[in-house]
Amino acid sequence: MNNQTRRLFLNSVYHSGLVIAIARFGLISPMAKVFGDVPRELGDNESIFELRGEVFVDGQQATLSTHIKANSLIETGSNSFIIFRVGKDAHILRENSRMKLEGENALEAALHLITGKLLSVFGKRESGKKHHLRTSTATIGIRGTGVYAESYLDKSYLCTCYGSTHIQSNSVPEQSEIVTTTYHDAPRFILQSPEQGQVIIPAPVFNHTDEELALIEAIVGRESPISAIQGYKRPRRNY
Repeated sequence: MNNQTRRLFLNSVYHSGLVIAIARFGLISPMAKVFGDVPRELGDNESIFELRGEVFVDGQQATLSTHIKANSLIETGSNSFIIFRVGKDAHILRENSRMKLEGENALEAALHLITGKLLSVFGKRESGKKHHLRTSTATIGIRGTGVYAESYLDKSYLCTCYGSTHIQSNSVPEQSEIVTTTYHDAPRFILQSPEQGQVIIPAPVFNHTDEELALIEAIVGRESPISAIQGYKRPRRNY
């Protein structure tokens, strides 16, 4: 990345909601990291780009040198987060969250967001290989996609930021939806119990930014289709 591109990226991050969130929760360390090192692709022997607070991997307190496997359990406490990669996929797991990866070597086959908030980008799979994201109320098929998910007992949230997903209700399996978007076009709540007969319903966009997507794409050596580095070609939304 040349200096001009880095300046454009940092300027976009500085003026984004990411700065507000960091100030709100006192997350000074990631901002220092952003202005110091990003975007930088992590090496094959690196898993964690940044972490803050109480973060556990497979039951052990995580450090920047912790290795995350394709079948690891990752947990965060209050005012905590972790930004990491596994193979061609990258994630931001936010505070008070718990996720279990399923796979082998450096290839994720599925992940279970048991509770909490997760922003993820996924690399393309070989033909015939699929990736699934499970939440409390939904099973989501993934294809070369960026998604933001939240998982709670009574409902889940999914924003297909770009790419394609197949959303299927866990409680009412006959209700499903294929979502293909280029810019946060069709966020959904997936409810545990139907409202007026429906468990998959429209939702607003919230709690994630284009700059965060650009960051986690960068740590796996890719550029986000809606990258802040290139500048916005569409009006910003308030989230």
